[in-house]
Amino acid sequence: MLHGVDVSAYQPSYDTDGLDFVFIKSTEGRTYVNPRLDAQVKRARDAECVVGFYHFLWPGDVKDQVAYFLSRTPEKEGDLLAVDWEQTGGGTRASSADKDRFLRAVKRERPGHRVLLYCNRAFWRTHDTSGYAGDGLWIADYVAAGKPRIEASWRIHQ
Repeated sequence: MLHGVDVSAYQPSYDTDGLDFVFIKSTEGRTYVNPRLDAQVKRARDAECVVGFYHFLWPGDVKDQVAYFLSRTPEKEGDLLAVDWEQTGGGTRASSADKDRFLRAVKRERPGHRVLLYCNRAFWRTHDTSGYAGDGLWIADYVAAGKPRIEASWRIHQ
């Protein structure tokens, strides 16, 4: 089993010992960029981890959010790209159709990268209407490692 973490501005430093991959929050909506992004990327690359980046999706303006994410996210062959699809702090959420459009647009713009969907089990079961997860599902379900309680195929279990 591979081991990894996801980090955002709330984790100014993290231990890379024993990690195979690191997912780093890059952007959110159309206005937020992780202020620790460069340092977190350097730490992961220095440790020779596979690096992934994620964008926290807000409702609406999918085309603008894709452009924002890709323009502010480092591009290196082999990096993973993901969309974080969940409820916002304001209690809203992007639709399942918005999520699908985001994943497809990122894949179209960066065809050499794997593009993943991140969400938690309850959100997936309640709000997903298409089952579309791009190149793979990164599911949060806080049970035994490697045994998420979902029927869908998954690539990463948190």
